[in-house]
Amino acid sequence: MANKNKKPVDFSFIIHPLDLEDIYRKFKFMRSWPDSLVKAVIRRVPPVFGSNITGISSAHNSVEGCFYGVTLTSQQMLELPPEVTINKVIAAGRKSAKMGAKIVGLGAMTAVVGDAGVTVARNLDIAVTTGNSYTVATALQGTEKAAEMMEIDLDRAEVAVLGASGSIGSACARILARKVNYLTLIARTLPPLEKLAEKIKGDCGLAVKVSSNMKEAVRNADVIVAVSSSADALIEPEDLKPGAVVCDVARPRDVSVKVAQKRDDVLVIEGGAVEVPGDVNFNLNFGFPPKLSYACMAETMILALEKRYENFSLGREMTVEQIDEISALAVKHGFKLAGFRSFERALTKEMIAAIRERARLKRAALGMA
Repeated sequence: MANKNKKPVDFSFIIHPLDLEDIYRKFKFMRSWPDSLVKAVIRRVPPVFGSNITGISSAHNSVEGCFYGVTLTSQQMLELPPEVTINKVIAAGRKSAKMGAKIVGLGAMTAVVGDAGVTVARNLDIAVTTGNSYTVATALQGTEKAAEMMEIDLDRAEVAVLGASGSIGSACARILARKVNYLTLIARTLPPLEKLAEKIKGDCGLAVKVSSNMKEAVRNADVIVAVSSSADALIEPEDLKPGAVVCDVARPRDVSVKVAQKRDDVLVIEGGAVEVPGDVNFNLNFGFPPKLSYACMAETMILALEKRYENFSLGREMTVEQIDEISALAVKHGFKLAGFRSFERALTKEMIAAIRERARLKRAALGMA
């Protein structure tokens, strides 16, 4: 967070350190301190200005923004009372408003803690969004693209949504039902899935399957969108067929890190990076190549470009209509999917081609079609 040249902005995006290593990179002198002392100190630090975001420009408008940092790690946000994090986020939002921001986006865990932005919005005079709608939109776009690159025909593929009874999972299922022919909804209990299946049949005529047997349903799937709210990984290496595609939207992850270590014949993606229009400069390294952002960040930029200074993705509920709307606005302003990441690393076309070939060889060895 090096840039201290604060300029008036149209929007702000709130970030936070994922772990103490992020703190030590910024405040090197703290590395010699006991972890307990570092946690106690950063808990009391007010929101920190990160950097100005410049150069965002579409055919219709141009905007500038900034990052504000809330100095709590992901682990602290899980352990501390939710109001501690929420109050820090509200403070960051108020500082953003003083810089001119008319909308603020909540990044990473700040979008999850408490009631997912509702209380933050009630305590600010500017608009708030979690970015979840565009996150889902790009995850589904990424799933389609990944399936294509793995030479999976979605018309014939077995597609599954893990965690389909939740608000995000339900929205994903309803959107996928418009595009596939074989869809299975997976969750721990069947009644909510059966209700969703009835709604999908009424909406688009597709008869979908429901299952509470997660292992069996996942093992039969060619394409899986994982959006459960489980605290533990649900998908292990033995649960996936060769050549399967998994888009893991859940945080914490639904896919065990063991899959990355043991299964080089399946493709696990975390959703795509988004290419931002214009000559954008974030003036901050958050792990992406230049001009690319997370989808949740991009949603805030899209709403600012559209001058839609209103609360958008808030709370636990999510609608297909919202996802369709933000997708259309993204296209209007020139945002597009730019690449894939898997377990914190970028995936190249060559890497995906190698996964596809290993899957083909394994299927042949097992006598699979």
